[in-house]
Amino acid sequence: MPTANLSRAMTSVCESGSVCRNGFRVGGIGVELLGECQDVALIPSLAPFQTHASAGDIQIRVEWVSELLPMSGAKLFDSGSVWRLYEEESCYRFDFTAARLGASPYKRLLIDRGFGTANLLMNREAFEVSTEVAIAPLDYPLDELLIMHRLTRDRGIELHACGVMNHDGTGNLFVGHSGAGKSTTARLWMKTRDIEILSDDRIIVRAEDRRPNSDGRSPGFRMYGTPWHGESQYASPHSAELSAVFILEHGQGNRLTRLTPSQATGELFARSFVPFHRNEYVESALNFLEDVVAAVPVYRYQFEPDEQAVEAILNFHD
Repeated sequence: MPTANLSRAMTSVCESGSVCRNGFRVGGIGVELLGECQDVALIPSLAPFQTHASAGDIQIRVEWVSELLPMSGAKLFDSGSVWRLYEEESCYRFDFTAARLGASPYKRLLIDRGFGTANLLMNREAFEVSTEVAIAPLDYPLDELLIMHRLTRDRGIELHACGVMNHDGTGNLFVGHSGAGKSTTARLWMKTRDIEILSDDRIIVRAEDRRPNSDGRSPGFRMYGTPWHGESQYASPHSAELSAVFILEHGQGNRLTRLTPSQATGELFARSFVPFHRNEYVESALNFLEDVVAAVPVYRYQFEPDEQAVEAILNFHD
């Protein structure tokens, strides 16, 4: 489909009464799907995040085409595996390929520069190569790519983190690289406390409404669960007010050290999911993290993987 027809195609779909609709919401961002009923069914990981709202922040039409031909856009990013990102004249193009489905993309997303309106084209020819392969249109990583890019516009960021929500609606965020102990932390808190784990691997942090709260306190930040869990498979659609952030490191004695704002910004950025192919996205992420660390305390947490690690947080007073 020519990129110039992207918005017009979406309008015609929205006006059609025969199109099925579905949607999900992650991190406060709604995604609406339009197409044949079997094409807009959610994959199991997205089912807890389903929403029946009539409109989303991102609206996608799903359709099948006989083939996907090469296009001339400049390559912006290559994941080295499934997806590649290109810049077309009036939109971005995500091409998804898999060796078992042939050399051509098995699906292609054409999305406007504001990440609000898109066409998702499924390549019928690719699936005829291997009839045993069943790939849903919104299969990972497309769902995460949509949310991650939209967050660059909506004052938010995705972090490699475990989120623990308390009964009072507040929560602690444990941020760490792979192997730092996020899933271990989730299991320890679930074992010792009556809490909810929002995710044991990826958490979205967003600014709350900028208007003053009714009690006069300044607005803060919220952390949201995501479908993209770790080995413990915790994935909740709920959110919590962000009270404190802990940078996880393996160590001895469960030591907590308050980080300076510049240290905290650097540590969080190193553990964030940011589209690095545009400078303004990186700058937006850094500015947002600076706002977060100015409002929320950030600590380096060198911990031992036992129940005392939980008690150390509960009994800690800065």
